[in-house]
Amino acid sequence: MPAVNTSSLRPAVFILMGFPGIEHLQHWLSVPFTVLFITALTANSILILVIRLEKSLHSPMYLFLCMLAMVDIGLCTSTLPKVLEVLWLDNKDISFEGCFFQMFFIYVFVSLESSVLVMMAYDRYIAIYSPLLYTSKLSRTHIAKMFFLFLIRDIILTGMIPTLASRLPYCSSNIIPHCYCDHMAVAKLACANITMNSYYGLSVALFIAGFDVVLTSFSYIMIFRAVLKLGSKEARLKALNTCGAHLFVILTFYVTLMFNYFLYRVGNGIPVHVHNVFSVLYLLIPPVLNPIVYSVRTKEIRQAFLKHLMRRRVDPYARH
Repeated sequence: MPAVNTSSLRPAVFILMGFPGIEHLQHWLSVPFTVLFITALTANSILILVIRLEKSLHSPMYLFLCMLAMVDIGLCTSTLPKVLEVLWLDNKDISFEGCFFQMFFIYVFVSLESSVLVMMAYDRYIAIYSPLLYTSKLSRTHIAKMFFLFLIRDIILTGMIPTLASRLPYCSSNIIPHCYCDHMAVAKLACANITMNSYYGLSVALFIAGFDVVLTSFSYIMIFRAVLKLGSKEARLKALNTCGAHLFVILTFYVTLMFNYFLYRVGNGIPVHVHNVFSVLYLLIPPVLNPIVYSVRTKEIRQAFLKHLMRRRVDPYARH
């Protein structure tokens, strides 16, 4: 598609270039992205269905896991359909409004992922530190209030990113060298000073990630203190094992997030298509891995899957 310039301050459409520099490989690149996208949607949907069908899983821990699965589905669907449309159909147009709506949902779901991981850390803290108060402290009302507060925080803070970017004058070009509407990739097209946009986006990312990491770290410090007070080695290992999947999910999310962030900020000598590939993967890897990790690591989920979806009898006392 030819380059399109516009003299308008508000172009009707933006042009998503996909992966500049490897256009001849874009159809091949679409194959792994499609497989990962379908895997993420299928695995998270199955996880939600299994937890819904199995009454023994209707506890706070699995409610948080359902929240994480729904956020992962939202994170995938906010980005990948348009990315695959660019790759498969070579349809690179996205409306001005659609671009900033996509940007809004991407950042809200990324921040919500971090928020749910914080709540899951708090869940493990209560389960290990105050097991007798677990159901009372984590009632559905309490969980709903926590989620609502995090949701409001994430919408207000991240919602300002596309709002500020949409008010910039776009009078030079409407060609985005990316496969989706990334904030800085779009803002750099503006014929105006974008210092405030850059610093605000950086401040929001550091505040949300920093605040959530501090809360999660505090929860795990308290968890480890409680575990060390347990009488036997077997009891300590059993308690820590309940946190294993969550720790892996946290590390996966924050490592991919930070790697993508620093790659974009300091990797000026790295080709654009490399930036773009990793920016898609950081939105895909956590949604793909999260349900798989929890399904593999959690015996109750595996048994419920076999019972409800595979129609197999399961011995609840079997060792796995």
